[in-house]
Amino acid sequence: PGRYPRSPVSPPTESTALKIVSFTHPDSDQLRTGALLDGDLVLDFSHEAAGLPAAEGPLEWSDMDGAPHQAARRFVDGLGGDVGALREAGAIVALADVELAAPIPRPGKVICIGLNYRDHAEESGMDIPAKPLVFSKFSNCVVAHGDQVVLPPGSNEVDYEAEFGVVIGRTARRVGESDALDYVLGYCNCNDVSARDFQFADGQWQRGKSCETFCPTGPFLATTDEVADPHELRVQFRMNGETLQDSSTNQLIFGIPALIAHLSAFVTLEPGDLISTGTPPGVGFARKPPIYIQPGDVMEVEVEGLGVLRNAAVAAEG
Repeated sequence: PGRYPRSPVSPPTESTALKIVSFTHPDSDQLRTGALLDGDLVLDFSHEAAGLPAAEGPLEWSDMDGAPHQAARRFVDGLGGDVGALREAGAIVALADVELAAPIPRPGKVICIGLNYRDHAEESGMDIPAKPLVFSKFSNCVVAHGDQVVLPPGSNEVDYEAEFGVVIGRTARRVGESDALDYVLGYCNCNDVSARDFQFADGQWQRGKSCETFCPTGPFLATTDEVADPHELRVQFRMNGETLQDSSTNQLIFGIPALIAHLSAFVTLEPGDLISTGTPPGVGFARKPPIYIQPGDVMEVEVEGLGVLRNAAVAAEG
């Protein structure tokens, strides 16, 4: 997909742990993984000057138990302000000189939770769920901050959903709630774009949720030690500058430990898997009159401390 002109990433002000990004250089199509430093610099984990163990793509960098991830974390922690030699060698480059991909460009699984904010369930006219409502998106509909969201032919009711994304960092099978956060690598913004006419006509949600480009994420992934309390984060959505969703993760019906325990009871969660935890009130189809995404609309998802995920919508060619 095409790119929307990039704006500043706006990372958290405190910088102690990893803010993971995936990116390409203008002169190469090779996908790289690295860390955002001070908001406008990117450390390339794969550059020989960094001296880190080789990893086979973003999923291996996401494995908290793996040598590449652990070495990268130690390396970033030890950098301090001494980055001059790494910049000269090309291991640290300006953010403006790279093209961001999604933090996890191709998750093994994209697992979504429906009706996980009490007010959203009420505005949808649905009962509060007694257990998590689980559905999925195809992993190849994940796109990056700045990518275009393509409105599919045949749909006139494409909707937005600002969501708090949780990325798994170690293999989790039958995990208890008390230990669940130990399996989390970090967090990112997500937009669960949804073709409502497809979704409601089909009787199940896969097509309406999984059209091409329907899962923007990013611009970076903040590791858990960047976020003091994941259940006290403001969640906002803006369309063309107008705020349409404004809530907090303290309104989640099922928090992160409950979701991981529930999911890992029937499917093994793996490093790089993405859990999109649900959307708060204010979605387009529930408004009177409804608000649906139109070509040229600019969408912004902002979860507190995770920067701003910005994408423009375009009509499908042909």
